Amino acid sequence: MSLRKKGHRDAEVSTDSLSDIMFFLMLFFLILSTMVSPNAIKVNLPSSKKNTQIDNNKNPIHIAATKDHKYFIDSKEVSFADLEPLLAEKIAGRIEPAVVIHVDKDLLYQDFIDMMQIGDKLNCKMICATQPSNGN
Repeated sequence: MSLRKKGHRDAEVSTDSLSDIMFFLMLFFLILSTMVSPNAIKVNLPSSKKNTQIDNNKNPIHIAATKDHKYFIDSKEVSFADLEPLLAEKIAGRIEPAVVIHVDKDLLYQDFIDMMQIGDKLNCKMICATQPSNGN
């Protein structure tokens, strides 16, 4: 009687599709992260008692001003001098354009008024972003 070991096979795990799966997961989280927050600029907003939600399906343009006088249009930094021409370019061809203004509460009223006047020149619907107060 001949007792011989049968051929020994090594166990192996196929990782051919692992890189594809990781790519699709990365793409999914990248797209999801841009949809969660339309405006990622950290601005300390003033509070308000009455809160009306903005319909983001209408694609409003977000402009922001931080307390160190940095201005942003849809999360892209611009100078104050370029704010009006770039905003005019963004609203070109839109019917009833809406602009949401995110202004840090530590800025002067004049900074807010300057941004409102730009929107008034361009005939935009201007919306001031606030955070809800604790007292509702």
